[in-house]
Amino acid sequence: MNTHSKKNVPLSRRNLRLARSRWGRHLGVALEQALAAWSEEFRISIESGDLILIEGKWYITHSGLLRLARHKKCSGIHVEAVDSLCDSAANRFVLKATVYPSKSSSGFVGYGDADPSNVSSLVRGAEMRVAETRAVNRALRKAYGIGICSVEEIGTIPNSSEKIPPQNVNGNGNGNGGGPKVRDRLCQIIRQHKLDPELVKAYAVDFCGTKTLRDASREQVENFVRQLADWAEKDRNALICQLNSYPHPQKEVVS
Repeated sequence: MNTHSKKNVPLSRRNLRLARSRWGRHLGVALEQALAAWSEEFRISIESGDLILIEGKWYITHSGLLRLARHKKCSGIHVEAVDSLCDSAANRFVLKATVYPSKSSSGFVGYGDADPSNVSSLVRGAEMRVAETRAVNRALRKAYGIGICSVEEIGTIPNSSEKIPPQNVNGNGNGNGGGPKVRDRLCQIIRQHKLDPELVKAYAVDFCGTKTLRDASREQVENFVRQLADWAEKDRNALICQLNSYPHPQKEVVS
């Protein structure tokens, strides 16, 4: 489908087509009706990573909520810590977010909490940022009448100290980004757990904190591969949540 004809297809139809290809041909009447309604009312796009399906339930993503806020011309978001409920020594944080849909609005408030017991081991140490995201998500959902939970609010994320033994990665090559052994292991994980390679790549870049995966050190890539394997084995659904928070790369096709 070329770029021009793609724009002529209603968003609800594009969403339904993509949802069926990702999560199964028969989603069910209730899920499809809800998807159609949100497509029209909120301009939610599966292709942009706004919405994902987990165990028969729709979840909106942080990026989807922010896109909605921009589309609705949100006036502002204010976030502050609730000091009386925070304990930095225990990495326990509670934040309050207030969303102002318009300049005249009195604001919609949402609270978000995070501590080591309800965040993934991959973001351990970043509990304050997780709490901020959850607070903003809840405030945005209230402000715009989004009745479904956001992915980032899910608390049942793997919390295990077990780690998969390091793989043998010293066989070939020492360049940045890892040698063939590391790449082979990564490809094996993607195939075994049926993960989207493009989303895994986006997650890897974010995990390593570099502009491109090529810029990452061998140690960073090895750590990412071990963490990816660990998460995929212990809770694939939670991993899929994380991956789907990244938008698919936009590919322009010319007829």
